[in-house]
Amino acid sequence: MGSSFGRLFRITTFGESHGGGVGVVIDGCPPRINLSPNDLQEELDRRRPGQSRIVSPRNETDRCEILSGVFEGQTLGTPIAILVRNEDARPETYREMKETFRPSHADFTYDAKYGIRNWQGGGRASARETIGRVAAGAVARKVLVQFCPELELVAYVVRVHELLATVDPATITREEVEKNITRCPDTAVAERIIALIEATRSEGDSLGGVIECVVRQPPPGLGDPVFDKLEADLAKAMLSLPATKGFEIGSGFAATTLKGSEHNDPFEMRDEKVRTTTNRSGGVQGGISNGENILFRVAFKPTATIARAQQTVTRGRTETTLTARGRHDPCVLPRAVPMVEAMAALVLCDHALRQRAIALAAPV
Repeated sequence: MGSSFGRLFRITTFGESHGGGVGVVIDGCPPRINLSPNDLQEELDRRRPGQSRIVSPRNETDRCEILSGVFEGQTLGTPIAILVRNEDARPETYREMKETFRPSHADFTYDAKYGIRNWQGGGRASARETIGRVAAGAVARKVLVQFCPELELVAYVVRVHELLATVDPATITREEVEKNITRCPDTAVAERIIALIEATRSEGDSLGGVIECVVRQPPPGLGDPVFDKLEADLAKAMLSLPATKGFEIGSGFAATTLKGSEHNDPFEMRDEKVRTTTNRSGGVQGGISNGENILFRVAFKPTATIARAQQTVTRGRTETTLTARGRHDPCVLPRAVPMVEAMAALVLCDHALRQRAIALAAPV
């Protein structure tokens, strides 16, 4: 079940990086939701390689095919199958990795678990698997429009290496995020990020950073205690993405430096609604959304594939060195923004459907 995610809105992704294609099967999508391939393609275009000079040059159009579950532009309520065919696979590039484990990749761990692995570009562990997530996330957004019409979801790059951007999560728009190829809306910092990524790539190295995501105007009541808390499901969703190493919501680790009197969010009545005067909780209390903006951050490590010789071992347990080959992002952050948004949409959609089920079951 490791390839499935969600409870009521459930997805299962499939495919390998250099196989015939990748995709997703969505089960539990409500019927009569307007959906076309164009709705998916916009998000897939934001994720695809080759979109700028600072990402992987792999030449993929990532055109999606909806194979089932949609008829005359509307969802049927039956499983939706979406396929994206691989067009620019080059498995021969990775032949050296057939017997040699790449440092910080899934090569050794997959081999230890299964005794077999697809060594062509990382196979199932490749970030190309996220195509299915992004496509499913686009469907989830369409569902959220129906059940949470005021909800807004925007992710953006706030940090690459030591370069930190200044962004106001209360007002940031997708248009501002998409203005430059870094997806960092702080223009001055974005230019420095581009220069740093290009310089680091020329050195055969890579960079990591942080993506922040804000969910504005979420309805209160999303999230289930005790083990399905909203922030717990968001954390699982984000840490399931390739290259992620950390998750924090609201004040996050900074809360450890505060006292309770400094950290608590006082309640008040505003516009005839229960609101908080501050939002250090990040929009979630007791695992349930309180109606304030949900704000979280995801840390991404530097790309593991670098054009430098690294110490490693072979399947035969012989020590050696390896200089990785292939087409990879020197920094995953720009292309990871739509991935973060997609996983957030999947979690929110699943919990919105759960909450709707409770409301429908309540006595009149």
